Formats: sequence, C-alpha cells, structure tokens
Amino acid sequence: MTTNSTLARPAPPAPRPRTPRTGTLLRSYGRPAAFVAAVLVLWWLLTSVTSSLPGYLVPSPGDTWAAFADNLAYFGTNTWVTLVETVIGFVVAVVVGELVAVAMIYSTSFERTLYPLVLFAQVIPKIAIAPLFVVWLGFGMTPKVVVAVLMAFFPVVISGLAGLKSVDPEVLELTSTMGANPLKVFAKVRFPASLPQLFSGLKVAATLAVTGAVVGEFVGSNSGLGYVILQANGNVDTASLFVALIIMSLLGVALFALLQVAERLVIPWHSSRRSSAGSTVQL
Repeated sequence: MTTNSTLARPAPPAPRPRTPRTGTLLRSYGRPAAFVAAVLVLWWLLTSVTSSLPGYLVPSPGDTWAAFADNLAYFGTNTWVTLVETVIGFVVAVVVGELVAVAMIYSTSFERTLYPLVLFAQVIPKIAIAPLFVVWLGFGMTPKVVVAVLMAFFPVVISGLAGLKSVDPEVLELTSTMGANPLKVFAKVRFPASLPQLFSGLKVAATLAVTGAVVGEFVGSNSGLGYVILQANGNVDTASLFVALIIMSLLGVALFALLQVAERLVIPWHSSRRSSAGSTVQL
C-alpha cells in the first residue's frame, strides 16, 4: 500500500544542463582577449594615427613586430636562457620551500626561529643583493638561479605552511585514535588538504621566478632577456625593449597557465575546481 509520506515525497530535481565547452571557453577567455585587442588598438592609435609620441619613446605595434621578426633567433636564444633559469629556480624553490614548511609544522621552535629570517630575506630588495651573488658565484647561470629561488621561495613557504595548518584538528585526532603513524597522516591528510593553498602560492612563485631570473641577468650576464633589455636600453632600441618585456610577460602567463592545468588535474575534488568547471553535485 502506498503511504501518504511516499506520495508527498518531492520529485528529485532535474539535472542542470551542461554548459557547452565552446561557451565555457568564450566566457573564460573572451573578455581577456577583448581587453588585449583593445589595448593593441589603443597602442596603434597612439603611435600611428597621432604624432604625440615619437617612435624612440613608444614604438608602434608594427615596429615592435618587425623587431621581433627580424631578430627571431636572437630573441629565441635569450628567451630559452631565461626560461631555463626560471624553471630551475622555481623547482628548487618549491622543493626547499615545501620542506621548510613541513619542518615548521612539526617543530614549533624551528618555525619561531626561521620564520622571521624568511620574512627578513623577503623584505631585502633582490636587485640590491644580486651583485653579491655575482661576486661569490661568478657570471654563469648559478647567480641568476639563486635570485630566482629567493624570489619564489617566500610564497611557497607561506602558502605551504598555511595549507598544512588548515587541516581540521578533529580529523587529526581521529587519525591518531585510529592508529595512523605521522607519515601516513601527512601523506593521506595533511598534504592533500594543503594543496589548494599551495597551488595558489605556486602560481605566484612562478611569476616571481621569471622576475628573479631577469633581475639576476641585469647585474651580470651576456645572455637572457635581462641582457636583451640592457642592450636595447643602451642602444635606445625601444622596439626590442618592448619585445623583451612582452616575452617576459608571456613566460609568466604560460607558467601560470601550466600550474592552473596541473591544479585541475591534481585536485579536481576541491570546491573551487568544481565551481570553475561549472558542475554541481546533485543530492
């Protein structure tokens, strides 16, 4: 026999229609692309249509493209140098920074001792100490990598430490009562819970690593985008200077995008990833 409670049970909600992938891409990248296009048009208007800005101050988009196309091998070689320095510095900063964050979590005295030193090292302008690394380490790739590590180290430590501390204490108590050892608690609970905040720090650190590598090249180098900028500035070659700055920006954006893709693959379970994908859990 059918009861009244059964008859009164509400019907399950209809599943939300999936947003077409093309619409998602347009919503995600349409506005940035439109903004970039507007900036290019404004740039062209200021440099080509009006005569208020001479070419040696602000080159036109055509002159900038011509400088890039005419010196493609030159820019490609120096971009590769900066990219290698950036990636090595970023990887070292991630490994060392996460190890330091883990050590701070398990040792309060270590955190109280090292945290002020990390903050102090971050406050010091890297352009001021970069010459010391050139004196100590020479004019090779090593001082540039060290500066990139210093630039990327702080956000990795801070985000890693904040993520590791964000675990619910009740969950940690539950794992302890179930007999899990500290290594298993870290691998199964602490580290996965820290990944959302850690990835936020990694994306900041990747962009800072590009800046650090270029800053190191400013001090003493015969290759890299920093060297290109110094050469273009000395020769009043503003078009080449603009090309180097644009390539620097694109490197940072590319590394940021790669980390965002990695974040989607590693933590698809996180609420921010589900909301960004436009999907919801139906109960």
